[in-house]
Amino acid sequence: MSVFVEYLTSRGFNVIAPDLRGYGKFRIDRTFSMSQHIDDLEKLLADRGVDRCLILGWSLGGILAIELALRIPEKIIGLILIATAARPRSSHPPSPWWESVNTVLAVMFYRLFPNLKIHLWFGYRSLLQYLIQQHTDFAYRQIAELGTRAFLHTSKFATQALSSALRQGYDRRQDLAQIEIPCLVMAGEFDRHITANSSQETAELLSNSTWICYPNTAHLLPWEIPDRILSDIEIWLSQHNFIPTPSQTIQDSSEK
Repeated sequence: MSVFVEYLTSRGFNVIAPDLRGYGKFRIDRTFSMSQHIDDLEKLLADRGVDRCLILGWSLGGILAIELALRIPEKIIGLILIATAARPRSSHPPSPWWESVNTVLAVMFYRLFPNLKIHLWFGYRSLLQYLIQQHTDFAYRQIAELGTRAFLHTSKFATQALSSALRQGYDRRQDLAQIEIPCLVMAGEFDRHITANSSQETAELLSNSTWICYPNTAHLLPWEIPDRILSDIEIWLSQHNFIPTPSQTIQDSSEK
């Protein structure tokens, strides 16, 4: 989430970017349900004394953002939902074993010899073809340095919780009418993990939403076109007067 944290901090926001249960440094050694992510996040906001906030969620984070807006609507003033949906649908094809091998080789060759571009040959023939459409240096750097670390630090219990929720047919579409706050919904045209159509359906069911679909991008679109994503977020924040003024930032800091 660093691409967002650095930008939002520079614009005067007090940013909290927590590791979810079973991800990153939040270690867990037992099974749990997806609802416990919401419990954790609600407790985090209460412990930090947060009365009003914007939630930015990417992929699973977007689903949790929707859940928070439904559970504690009095605290959430806006949602930024990226590559996510209230009823996530996938168009990911079955992956042969060699695509997984090529993914490892693409990351390895990028880390060892980034200027030789060997990684691109493997990347176009790997699982990365479903995650990105624009095979830029920035995207590969994020995948190699951040994505790989995040993948390795994801516990089997977190994966099981997500898989279980998807098998049960997670669907919050009928509840979206309860969310009346401003929402920005963004998706990549060629997202295979959570299709752009399912993201657009979510945007259309929200009563106060802005929908943007980016061509030639996929699930990791903030790593493909970061400047454009951040520019559109800036425009949306400005339109809804969400960007803190200098006086607000000083006051918030003194209160904390």
